[in-house]
Amino acid sequence: MNNLVQTLSGPGRGRQRGLVPEIVQAISHDIRAGAIAPGEKLPSEAELMARFSVSRTVVREAISRLQASDMVETRHGIGTFAKHVSEQATFRIAPEDFSTVADVISLLELRISLETEAAGLAASRRSEHDLERIAAALKVFHQAIQETSDAVPADFQFHLEVARATGNRHFEDLMTYLGTMIIPRTRINTANAAPEGRLAYLQRVHGEHENIYEAIRAGDADSARAAMRTHLSNSRERLRRSQNQDSA
Repeated sequence: MNNLVQTLSGPGRGRQRGLVPEIVQAISHDIRAGAIAPGEKLPSEAELMARFSVSRTVVREAISRLQASDMVETRHGIGTFAKHVSEQATFRIAPEDFSTVADVISLLELRISLETEAAGLAASRRSEHDLERIAAALKVFHQAIQETSDAVPADFQFHLEVARATGNRHFEDLMTYLGTMIIPRTRINTANAAPEGRLAYLQRVHGEHENIYEAIRAGDADSARAAMRTHLSNSRERLRRSQNQDSA
């Protein structure tokens, strides 16, 4: 346990929120390395707060991420305990992994790689039924943005239908696994914060979706890839501008 304390000690309260990933990484490492054995109790919240100069909120966020990764379990009224971690642990992305703008940007970088290729495959393989489902998702999105909705479910559905149109179930499975948390607005209110206002912002997103759909409908794989890359890259750049404004 002393190894854990030494690993986590470091910056003070000025960057508390930034310590969450470091705390998670350090505890995860010690659990995997056996420094904290399965069934062993982690330090209490109060102990972690005092030793690492962080707030209770930061400690709880770190523990939540570890719970989501199935590395620890909390027994109410008793404490938090390390769990046995399989060497064949599967890939996981939990909602708690998106607490900052930087986290969301990281996921967008992953999506750019995956969904750009998915759009190209969809253009090459889509059936009429696939096109109908993508068009239906577009229509629902357009309706949602007229009703003061954030349109997150419809936005996700559009991207899911593009993944389905690839004919490769792994694209669909990954999108289903990630769920609506892939949409930045789930975590960061980019639409309401946009200089042009919520409606204009979402109308622009809708236009980018339409460009993707039209390329897929035309069977133009290169244009579909370009349209998807442009759409997701625009989202990333909007988030980066938001991040820069917050840090200014």
